[in-house]
Amino acid sequence: MALYKTITIDESTKVLIWKIEESFEWLSNGIQLTSHCQNRVDGMKSDLHRRGFMSIRHLLAAEGYTDHDLYYDDNGKPHLKDGKHISITHSFTFAGIIISDKPIGIDIEKQREKIMKIAHKFTPLKEYRTMANDEAIIRKLTIVWGAKESIYKCMSIPGLLFLHHIYIEDFDFDQSKTTAKVNYKGKEETFIIDYLEFEGFTCVYALPLQKKFK
Repeated sequence: MALYKTITIDESTKVLIWKIEESFEWLSNGIQLTSHCQNRVDGMKSDLHRRGFMSIRHLLAAEGYTDHDLYYDDNGKPHLKDGKHISITHSFTFAGIIISDKPIGIDIEKQREKIMKIAHKFTPLKEYRTMANDEAIIRKLTIVWGAKESIYKCMSIPGLLFLHHIYIEDFDFDQSKTTAKVNYKGKEETFIIDYLEFEGFTCVYALPLQKKFK
């Protein structure tokens, strides 16, 4: 399939999405992994996870990077050696990255009924009970989860809780945008949240409106 979608947010921020249809062998061709990443992919039992991992390397290549330009900190957060910020995601048959001069986060999720069973762990479910049907609730909850996951990836602060510290402003589906606030240990930060839906999946990415946390 190669590159599925590219979104240029501004002059320094870009989203790239890959639809994973190729075999692991095809995706591995021409990709040189670091020993750390080779060990990671060798230890993966799921073929789809391995293919997702390799598709990320093709997205990196589309922006002129190799696996050797990428490294992970002690919390498992990815970084680029040239100082640019990167966030990575993959879910089933889609993978994505966002690269920027600013701190950012991205998440792709498959829209599934199971999210209704865990919603109470990350958002007050009663806020969405007025919606028309379960499909609409699942779509909205998936966006909310993706927004909180993106913010968590962006901030990478141990102890930050989805339910208690991150609030997503309500939105209509056709807006494709909302805002979020993080309140943690007496500090507040606002994020711009963008989202899009495709083929039963939701992609959400977060950019801080202003940086206050240390």
